Amino acid sequence: MKPEFVHGTCVALGSNAALLRGRSGSGKSDLALRFLALPDEDGAAPRLVADDQVSLSAVAGGIVASAPETLAGLIEVRGLGIQPAPLVASARLVLVCDLVNADDVPRMPRDPWERTALAGVELPVLKVAPFEASAPLKLRMAIVNATAHLRATEQ
Repeated sequence: MKPEFVHGTCVALGSNAALLRGRSGSGKSDLALRFLALPDEDGAAPRLVADDQVSLSAVAGGIVASAPETLAGLIEVRGLGIQPAPLVASARLVLVCDLVNADDVPRMPRDPWERTALAGVELPVLKVAPFEASAPLKLRMAIVNATAHLRATEQ
């Protein structure tokens, strides 16, 4: 099956990843850059999977995200241009984050989380305000929570 390419930025915490979606200038790369600056915890290092274009491949049990070869290891830093970033070649996609204004983030997400389908696989979706100071930490927590939920449903 051919990979599906989507516009967005994908970051990983260890081997699990989140896809950041939003219009141009919505803060995808900015949030990813701040996420990459978080310290490693429990052997799970924040890494870039892909910036601007993300390749999604359906595999048994989920989706693997990776970067197109020409974009691997690169991130756009507004004001500085294209810069190298700590990279992971691929990661299991466990979460989609739609970047929105702070007023559009619900105080409490639906339970269960909303879902969307990518590459024929359903994934949880959260709304995130990318420019909040806590956004990178919220992204880390969301990846951890989505991963734990996925593990629980796989058993």
